[in-house]
Amino acid sequence: MAWTRRLPSGRYQGLYRDAAGRVRRASESEGGGTYLRQGDAKAAAEDQESKIRRGVWVDPELRRIVFEDYARKWLETKGNVRPRTRINVEGRLRNHVLPAFGDVLIRAIEPADVRGWVTGLSAGGLAPSTVKATYRTFSQIMRTAEVDRLIVRSPCIGIELPAEESHEEMRFLDPEQVAVLADNISDRYRAAIFTAAYTGLRAGELWALKLARTNLLARRLEVVESLSEVRGALVTGPTKTRNRRTVTLPSFLAEIIGQHVGRYPSRDGRVFTAAEGGPVRHHKFYLRHFRPAVQAVAELPEGLRFHDLRHTCAAICIAQGMDVKAIQQRLGHASIRTTLDRYGHLFAGHDAEVLERLDRLAAEGEEAP
Repeated sequence: MAWTRRLPSGRYQGLYRDAAGRVRRASESEGGGTYLRQGDAKAAAEDQESKIRRGVWVDPELRRIVFEDYARKWLETKGNVRPRTRINVEGRLRNHVLPAFGDVLIRAIEPADVRGWVTGLSAGGLAPSTVKATYRTFSQIMRTAEVDRLIVRSPCIGIELPAEESHEEMRFLDPEQVAVLADNISDRYRAAIFTAAYTGLRAGELWALKLARTNLLARRLEVVESLSEVRGALVTGPTKTRNRRTVTLPSFLAEIIGQHVGRYPSRDGRVFTAAEGGPVRHHKFYLRHFRPAVQAVAELPEGLRFHDLRHTCAAICIAQGMDVKAIQQRLGHASIRTTLDRYGHLFAGHDAEVLERLDRLAAEGEEAP
């Protein structure tokens, strides 16, 4: 129940208890002002009690926090992200978020401020994907501030983000081109090329693959972790979607991997290793082995990237009639929508084949007694 007290000055102060039972001062201004009339002081305190009951009360002391201070504390709590993701988040904060909102009171940020900021990012030449990722980081911070009751509602509402102009250009190899690439790269990485093209493993998943996770007799492997380089150090962590999956192997690939393991034994249990026997640093592999091999073979598409072997796997599977759910599981996409968004256009060529099958079924039905 709200109450008041009279100060030596003769003015009144409204008092109430917050949800934790602490006595609070109600005021017209932050910090605890006073009122000339007792009724005004009590009304202010009752208003705060009403906000507590409705779940929209905000601690006046916390409302004085500036965005930068809260953002840094928020970042300290992000212990469940991969090291590479943390570096990306830190970069977005440092380069794009803090320059705009760093010294602003977090409660003072309005939707109009956010709209203007997003517009400025796009006008400054940032790619739509970068603008979206930066906004997502900012939005997460403001949503957490709402949960922590620093603000009543996040200002990230009704914000229009730039549309993606197009997906990255994909390059697909046919099986003959995969074999040509594998035969023109260092023999140590020949099996890795075939594995990437026929399993769809991401580079980090490929280099993290352990012998203990590989069953060549059953022709399958378990994808459970990923290897990445963070500030010069190699870090093993979960896969991109944090899910483990089983990928089956065609017989020829199981045989190629078996021969590779026999020729290049590993000292740390990995299937694929660098020349010294240790883990593969993808950046060095790309510069020293993959790119020179691509440039040396005229039959390969110009600008072919290692990630295009993952696209190649999707294209080969689609061409062989694998259904989209199986392809999603093979590639480790978080949802089937991701698979369809990226590779849906490759299914279009199957319409004629499906129609031909329907015609045959209809004709067989008419001929049946």
